[in-house]
Amino acid sequence: MDQLAAAQKRAIQVGMDLTAQGTKVRYIRSTFIPGEQKCMCLFEAPNPENVREANVRADIPFTRIVAAHDLTP
Repeated sequence: MDQLAAAQKRAIQVGMDLTAQGTKVRYIRSTFIPGEQKCMCLFEAPNPENVREANVRADIPFTRIVAAHDLTP
């Protein structure tokens, strides 16, 4: 959990740094699934490339980036 917390802090900071440089991306939250040792991170960005750049710069490993739509009423 400490590693996840550290990665979350990096994602927040990298998102702010990239946005300040003109590459819009914002870390929103993560969901950890202990039984599968998986973590899903949610970002807001205009394209997948910005999310990829944020993860690379924050040194957060990932297997894929997929688009999602918020269906909150």
